[in-house]
Amino acid sequence: MCTVLAFQGNRFLFGRNMDIEYSFGERIVVAPRAYPLHFCAEKEQHSHYAMLGMAAEGDFPLYAEAFNERGLCAAGLNFPVSAVYSESLSKTKHNVAPHEMIAWVLGQCETVLQAQELLNNTCVVAKPYKNFPIAPLHWIFADRTRCIVAEPREGGLRIYENPVGVLTNEPAFDVHLCNLNQYLNLTARFPENRFGNIDLSASFVGAGAVGLPGDASSPSRFVRAAFGLHNSGEEEGIPQIFHLLSSVEMVRGSVFTKSGKPDYTRYSCCIDGEEGLYCLRSYDALQVQTFSMRKEELNGNKLVQHTL
Repeated sequence: MCTVLAFQGNRFLFGRNMDIEYSFGERIVVAPRAYPLHFCAEKEQHSHYAMLGMAAEGDFPLYAEAFNERGLCAAGLNFPVSAVYSESLSKTKHNVAPHEMIAWVLGQCETVLQAQELLNNTCVVAKPYKNFPIAPLHWIFADRTRCIVAEPREGGLRIYENPVGVLTNEPAFDVHLCNLNQYLNLTARFPENRFGNIDLSASFVGAGAVGLPGDASSPSRFVRAAFGLHNSGEEEGIPQIFHLLSSVEMVRGSVFTKSGKPDYTRYSCCIDGEEGLYCLRSYDALQVQTFSMRKEELNGNKLVQHTL
């Protein structure tokens, strides 16, 4: 379970909580421009945009979330019930495995518009990375002006415009949007008295948001993140993104998976793609670490991995 948000105010910032019950060998991975990308069913790419993000160990950049040198950001989130991948290769579209999706898009696209055009001609196929299980995912892509969601469903990849700038897990994105209609009454301001001539006034601060869901479920995190994001100040920066992510983080011991394992926010990150920064805060170390793409050799031909 995870939460992603895209802040498109005076600065464009992209934040993510990684909620997971186990380590996936996460590390900061830089894919320089000349590192060859070997795809399962597509031609190898020997030249592409440089990328930086959190990924699992491997000879392919297995990004959970990342950004490229043009500032385009992307993240993949667990989508275990609704994800449907093609069992056969398309004869008319590009064929890309789920673990390849972020590198496939960020390696070629500068903007969300270009990403959408590419995704409209992409088929997500059920191809694993080596002998690992295929992860059921959906994706969010964002730049300064636009945000979209891509979901592999029956019949192909569905692309949604995302005016909210938030993505969590199940259910499907259109259901999350519909669910927001139930919370139109919420306000960050002190509530007004709507009981006519009866003399009423709230006795505590925050009463305008009574009814905001507080549990860790995906629909509740979506609503809570959307409420916080769209009531956030225009001048806020990276610290504000971490505060917003903290409002939807999962404390160890408060949520357990069906198998009985504790699910918690293993790390939170904030990407400033325009400045080339990836800022990281882990569950056990609240001090923020910063990785800069501008300090990396982007013309190289080998993956650069920074262990945490």
